[in-house]
Amino acid sequence: MMGGYLARATWLHRLPAWLKLAALAAISLALLPVQDWRLLALSFAAVIAIYAMLGRDALRRLGLFRPLIPLLVIVGGLQGLFNQWQDGAVVVLRLVVMVLAADLVTMTTTMTALMAAVEPLFRLLRPLGVDARKIALAVALVLRFIPVLLANWRAREEAWRARSQRRPPLRMVVLFLAETLRLADHVAEALDARGFGRPHRPT
Repeated sequence: MMGGYLARATWLHRLPAWLKLAALAAISLALLPVQDWRLLALSFAAVIAIYAMLGRDALRRLGLFRPLIPLLVIVGGLQGLFNQWQDGAVVVLRLVVMVLAADLVTMTTTMTALMAAVEPLFRLLRPLGVDARKIALAVALVLRFIPVLLANWRAREEAWRARSQRRPPLRMVVLFLAETLRLADHVAEALDARGFGRPHRPT
């Protein structure tokens, strides 16, 4: 699961996890009301520039998001069909910038650092019976799983194209979903074995 982490240390690695998560939340909230595709295009260029600053390994990670292209085309095409092409560009650019910004956080922040950054926020919910440690782990896992699953799909797609010139069949999507569920089940079993399923005594 740590395959999404960029092992080579960069300037972004040295920033505190809470600061990166706060910046991600602020960027996402700031992008929501933007309706000018040109501003969003500038934001996209800025994110790509950050990838370039992190080096070739970071730039190569952009290939992991290739499976999202058909979905983006469909979403943008529907928006452009029922409204204007600018509306489709706005939706697609906003989504791409948010996803890439989230990946910048996950690839430069360890799982432990992510959990340590978000767990204090959920401690406020302890009077309601919420286990802050479990919620923090869930948030960190969601952030970490996204690039891993994209890499898994890309490997399957490339293996299929090496054998056939046709587009990947629907059954490959079904198998991918089944494998994802199995992975989630294995992770749940591993967490239970390490005591995450048992009540955690606050310190």
